[in-house]
Amino acid sequence: MKAIKIIIKTINTLIVLAAVVLAIAFVGVRLFGVKLYAVLSGSMEPDYPTGAIIYVVEKDVTELQERDVITFRISGSTIATHRIIEVLEDEEHPGKFLYRTKGDANEHEDGGFVSSDDVIGTPVLTIPKAGYFISYIQNPPGRNYAIAVGAALILFVFVTDSFTNDKKKKPAEKTDGDADGK
Repeated sequence: MKAIKIIIKTINTLIVLAAVVLAIAFVGVRLFGVKLYAVLSGSMEPDYPTGAIIYVVEKDVTELQERDVITFRISGSTIATHRIIEVLEDEEHPGKFLYRTKGDANEHEDGGFVSSDDVIGTPVLTIPKAGYFISYIQNPPGRNYAIAVGAALILFVFVTDSFTNDKKKKPAEKTDGDADGK
């Protein structure tokens, strides 16, 4: 019976540890200014494959140069990640820059310039295929499955934890003297 309790406590610890790691990896990094984006096209393969998640951090736009990869806003909520192939100073807006970009897997450069105002940052980490998972759990039915699995795991941890805790309390041990010093 003791071996079963140890196994259950180990499983509970691993479940909680996995939940903490996933929470930090997909949510907690945002506390440090890191943004996550799912790669939806193959324009930057093989470095950023379709279905990957990229972690993007802000970078001073004055430090960006040719060959750097940037993540930028195209319009509204449309985001892209491409490589800079040319940097120009914006003559109409002193202190700002324009970047000509191109996807590594694309034959032609992008149609227009990216303003330094639209640059979100540069990718620093890629997790292949994780974007499929994140996209799946953000919408039904994946969200419903994720909630159900999460609830089941929480229930499992609480039920098994109460099962493995010893209900019997040992009586207080006697000492040579009591609290009064007698």
